[in-house]
Amino acid sequence: MAYKIKFDNFFSYSFSLDCVIFGYKEGKIYALLIKRAMEPYIGEWAIPGDLVYPDEDLPDAASRILTELTKVEGLLLHQGQTFGKPDRHPQGRVITNAYFALVRIDDINAVADSWAEEIQWVPIRELPQLAFDHNEILESTFEQLGQKLKREPICFDLLPVKFTLNEMQQLYEYAFKADLDKANFRKKIKPIPLISLREKQTNVKHRPANLFKFDVKGYTELVEEENYMFRM
Repeated sequence: MAYKIKFDNFFSYSFSLDCVIFGYKEGKIYALLIKRAMEPYIGEWAIPGDLVYPDEDLPDAASRILTELTKVEGLLLHQGQTFGKPDRHPQGRVITNAYFALVRIDDINAVADSWAEEIQWVPIRELPQLAFDHNEILESTFEQLGQKLKREPICFDLLPVKFTLNEMQQLYEYAFKADLDKANFRKKIKPIPLISLREKQTNVKHRPANLFKFDVKGYTELVEEENYMFRM
């Protein structure tokens, strides 16, 4: 009888997904948060997330949850880490998986919907106390983002299509919480194929800087070469 009770308990858990959306603007990396309009943690800020339906595939659930709460559609969501402390949810055992995406904030029109009362972009280093274990989830996923930034040129999913080298450096400085030497940084990014647009910034108070664009085709060709390796 004891074995039956223990076995039955395996089917009393719930599974949820939390959608961590990172964006970049004016030298800071932001996370998209919602204010909860339902219990538990009503009125508190959290990552957009919800329970997975019994007949739902995880990628489909992640897209549905994000759209239901923020009206954001069509994002490429990457599966991240799983969080499963027994007491992470006050209403019972809920295991959650973080999905994350990188966006240009100005390209996203997020609007609070369903049981999300408000939405807000908050700098990742200025987070308030969040519901559940969402501070831990965000910090851990941000560390994962940092590791990917070292190995892959994913910074271009966050930067404007046309960017300055200084904007690119500011992104890495914020991600790694470090001041980077300008000359050394530009030496490190030399292997990244960039297209000089022969354009300059407009409407800035300082001396306009040159604008660049990531050469997607050039990078694809480099990756196909055996000896190419991206490292920051």
